[in-house]
Amino acid sequence: MFRFGPPWPALLALLFLACGGGEVSRHPAHGVVEKLLPEEHQVVVAHDEIVGLMPAMTMNFYVADPAIQAQLEVGQVIDFVLEHDGRSFKIIAVEVVGRADDGVGWARFGESLVRSDPAPAFELQDEEGRSVSLADFAGHRVLLDFIFTRCPGPCPILTATHVAVQKALPPAVRERTQFVSISLDPEHDSPEVLSRYARERGIDTSDWSLLTGPVDEVEKVVRAFGVGSTRKPDGQIEHLVVTFLIDGQGRIVKRYMGQEHEPSEIVADLGKLAS
Repeated sequence: MFRFGPPWPALLALLFLACGGGEVSRHPAHGVVEKLLPEEHQVVVAHDEIVGLMPAMTMNFYVADPAIQAQLEVGQVIDFVLEHDGRSFKIIAVEVVGRADDGVGWARFGESLVRSDPAPAFELQDEEGRSVSLADFAGHRVLLDFIFTRCPGPCPILTATHVAVQKALPPAVRERTQFVSISLDPEHDSPEVLSRYARERGIDTSDWSLLTGPVDEVEKVVRAFGVGSTRKPDGQIEHLVVTFLIDGQGRIVKRYMGQEHEPSEIVADLGKLAS
């Protein structure tokens, strides 16, 4: 993600002092400030691999020194020293070395800066047989999931959650939001079948597209989004249950795994993107 250059002098000194033994260790690190939590004396940092300590990830770190907390801003690229005492991780020194580029791998999500990936392009057919592509929704927030109409459990539950979101959105947010459901069973889920599914599940298709298409084309989209699926001998499909939140620039800014997310959470997130 980032290149980590030579430590600055203060960092070298701090690391040298830590080499005298004991259980406390100190590590040079590099990352981007995603969120500030001053009341908890914490900061959320998306960091590169910290050699010998942890892989690249986004994590909360404790910041004890108010002077360090005061110099941090969302979007800063920082070199920092992380102290680990076996129980907690504490940032004890920081140098701001730049700012993250919102257009390359990062997107603003409310007041946070989050890692983002371009949503894979697609062009499929909706429940009316019309050609629909991701590009058609440019400038709209998109809530995208993968379902199939013969699903015995997870898919109807997921659809019900998103129907609740659709109904709860304030008009100003809803008019710039598009719902998309892509079938994992295109051999069975024709436009007519998807249209019937929409009616049975209470979906308002004025801003919700249920998509299908040739098997090979649908499979390309499924693979591009990383949604693994396996057809069992009885015809049922086991698949990763995941919903993607895509911003108006076509970037994935959040993934909701499984069915644990509440409609209120998604409504709030769509409101953040709208603002």
